[in-house]
Amino acid sequence: MEGATSGARAEWRAHFMLPIAAAIGYATSVIHIYGLGPFIAPVSEQFGWSRTQVTAGLTVATLVQAVGGIAIGLAVDRFGPRRFGVIGLLLLLGTFALLGTATGSLLNWYLLWGLIALAALPVQASVWTSAVASRFHFSRGLAFAVTLCGASVAASVFPVMGSWLIRELGWRAALPTQAGIWLALALPVIFLFFRGAFDRPTGKADKPRGNTRDLPGVSLREGLRSSVYHRLMIACLLFTFTIIALVVHFVPILTDRGADPLAAAGIASLVGLFSMAGRLGTGVMLDRFPAPLVGAVMFMLPVGGCLLLLFSGTSLAALGLAAALIGVTLGAEIDVVVYISSRHFGLRNFGGLYGGLLAALSVGTACGPLAAAAVFDRYGSYTPFLWLTLGFMASASLAIGTVPRRTPVWSDSLPAH
Repeated sequence: MEGATSGARAEWRAHFMLPIAAAIGYATSVIHIYGLGPFIAPVSEQFGWSRTQVTAGLTVATLVQAVGGIAIGLAVDRFGPRRFGVIGLLLLLGTFALLGTATGSLLNWYLLWGLIALAALPVQASVWTSAVASRFHFSRGLAFAVTLCGASVAASVFPVMGSWLIRELGWRAALPTQAGIWLALALPVIFLFFRGAFDRPTGKADKPRGNTRDLPGVSLREGLRSSVYHRLMIACLLFTFTIIALVVHFVPILTDRGADPLAAAGIASLVGLFSMAGRLGTGVMLDRFPAPLVGAVMFMLPVGGCLLLLFSGTSLAALGLAAALIGVTLGAEIDVVVYISSRHFGLRNFGGLYGGLLAALSVGTACGPLAAAAVFDRYGSYTPFLWLTLGFMASASLAIGTVPRRTPVWSDSLPAH
């Protein structure tokens, strides 16, 4: 234990800025997901579209990510994550800003989302987590948690930022303004501090030691055929189908109850704040307790959140508690999946295998918000979707909880850098 503690301290002393830079990059990679909510109603009202039609743009983007997930992961394994992160950051924020040029044609709207889909490919989660995994072994759970807090930042900042900018500038100007503000914050940090152990060097001082082929771990074929991998994919699919839908539609869910849009955005920001606590807490627990047990417990929390949304009426305290419960699980999910994946399968094909899990995450993200919008358009309420969430989250908890607790006997530790 003392050796692990000293090893963890050494990792953080040497690379403390890497998880922070990766977190900012990860926040950028989901700006089109967590930032969409405040724009759904004004875009729908201006163009006379249903919420399903507005949300379908997100479906286009995430389905393209699902198709390209494994390919991007394999490319990251070969070339390193740095170049993908820096270039993808610029592309994604640029295409997000272009949504403000929408003409009112659905074809134009979906073509703009198609550009976002292509721009989002180089900044998938495998890019940010692979760099962190290459630098951290003893404190990998906490390092992953810090990295994945980027989504928590996105969920808490982007709805409020978008709602405020819409009120001040209108939705068209709000989109490029939000992208520009975030670019000014994110690019310097990522450019200076985001570099994995096996990124190709820009000079002799940065020469990497070895390459990913030297790392222990299973082959891509062995990983894809594993029952553990299949259970992780099921959990990823069910989780994102329901929880991402709730996050995207959380502001509309509350405004449909009569809440002021800015107040609703404030309550929705609790999802992001508590997801940050969930990520950090989960990261600490993953370094101390069996990952499947941690995941199974965390995945059951949204059941309570959905029950509060179904039966609490307009109580702000109850709605805030629902946001907190959903947020804690949102913070735990990818931490658990990434941790189990890296421990069970090693780092040799981490990018490729995690790319497959990202495909499941992307399919769920693509279909869930669209399904929630379709339910609203059909029934005039999100209630049926909330009931569906209860069943799906219980199933996801079961899938994670049945993953074997024993990890392979080989070690995936790296030489000191």
